[in-house]
Amino acid sequence: MAEQAGMSADAERNRRAWDEQSELYQSLHGPQLAASGGMAWGVWQLPESKLQVLGDVRNRDVLELGCGAAQWSIALAASGARVTGLDLSARQLQQARALMAQAQVEFPLVHASAEATPFADSSFDIVFSDHGAMTFADPYRTVPEAARVLRSGGLLAFSMNTPILDLVWPPGAEYPGERLEAEYWSLRTIDEPGEPIAFQLPYGGWIRLFREHGFEVEDLLELRPPAEATSSYRGEREREWARRWPMEHIWRVRLGR
Repeated sequence: MAEQAGMSADAERNRRAWDEQSELYQSLHGPQLAASGGMAWGVWQLPESKLQVLGDVRNRDVLELGCGAAQWSIALAASGARVTGLDLSARQLQQARALMAQAQVEFPLVHASAEATPFADSSFDIVFSDHGAMTFADPYRTVPEAARVLRSGGLLAFSMNTPILDLVWPPGAEYPGERLEAEYWSLRTIDEPGEPIAFQLPYGGWIRLFREHGFEVEDLLELRPPAEATSSYRGEREREWARRWPMEHIWRVRLGR
């Protein structure tokens, strides 16, 4: 399990936060992630088999940014991918190692920030994150880093909260509202006391950032939970909100050939 030094102050804070929350996070959400079989997106665990975000992963070099306990990576390895899991938190990677032993699979786990990875240029066919490092690391660092480690024609895909949700869910509020509370043009960091720092950009900011680093936008999948959906992350009130407005989405962008 490799480790890399030299991180931003935000990354250092997020490492401490995830190390402190790792056991609680897995106890709260591990059962739902296990029930979905690993390959499912977002807080409502919408299956990859239906969304087809990553496509055929067999014999592809795949990097998961912010792998946590590696539920996704374990499932991808079982599907024939050559997987590498990266996470900022050593304690999350301990959880990953235990689940890998249970599943009897083996692949590299890397203890590092997604803002500055230790990989060589053009190492991967797919880089992805499901509410992982692309949410909790600076996009002005992670997007160029993903472009660096992807091969020509490679796919970057990641899920996160939508700007719409961040505009109507002010810090400290228990639930998202129905009125704009934050300034759209100032979207950058979401800073809740005691929580990891999250990042967000306006839609145009994301598109300009992708294009600046050679990516072409293939899709933006806005995730709507089924009426009967349940989640260990969100309750019935949030589900009803998410059925009216997009709470999460998945960017799917490809590095130019």
